Parts: sequence; C-alpha cells; structure tokens
Amino acid sequence: MGTPRVAVDAAEVEFTAVRSQGAGGQNVNKVSSAAHLRFDIAASSLPEAVKDRLRALPDQRISAEGVVVIKAQTHRSLPRNQADALARLQALVDAVAVPETPRRATRPTYGSRQRRLAGKAQRGQVKAGRGRVTE
Repeated sequence: MGTPRVAVDAAEVEFTAVRSQGAGGQNVNKVSSAAHLRFDIAASSLPEAVKDRLRALPDQRISAEGVVVIKAQTHRSLPRNQADALARLQALVDAVAVPETPRRATRPTYGSRQRRLAGKAQRGQVKAGRGRVTE
C-alpha cells in the first residue's frame, strides 16, 4: 500500500511564458521558453489538511498570499518546462500529502543510563589524571 496520492488539477494551474536566463545565444533573447507556474492554494480543490500543511511549509516558492510560484527553465522548449514545473508542484504536494506522525516521548533504558554514566566516570578519570605531576 503506498502513500495516498493527491493529484493536482491542471485546470487550477496558471502558466506564463517568460524568457529564460543564462546562456543561449541569440535565441534566448527572442523566445519565451521558460515557464512560470502559479498555483493558488486557497482556491484549489486539495483537501483542507493538505492545504494547511502546504501553507505551513517554510518554502520561498510559497508567497504570503498562499500562491505557489515555480519557475522552470531547464529545457529548451516551453511544453517540457511546463511539464517540469507541474511535476515539481506535484512533488511539493506529495511531500505534504501524508501527515507527519507525532513523536512519542520515550525514556532511556536502565542499561543505557548505566553505560552513559560509566563513560562519564571514565572520562572524568582521564581528565583528573592530567593535572600537574608532584613527586
């Protein structure tokens, strides 16, 4: 049984074609092959729990208004960059789709406490032996 997959609806995603950065010769100045993806978390059809976890992410791609902005420019064609941006958005949603299991507080075992104290005592003896030598 895998993780429950929450699919992002492609109709809720807005794409804008922009010019790519970096080297590319004359072509880079005249072709808009990079893709800006905008995804409004509040207006999406995602479950409320997923929306809340997505908004709580400390990710610079998520604005204060709750809009995810992803820029894809690794490929030379616009459709491939759009597909890449959509895949990255899906990966972001998949990362928060499963709620994090809460941590249960545990206590150290008796043996581990004894080993820790024995190690501390041994280290203390090593340090005590470092003093000035008096004969």
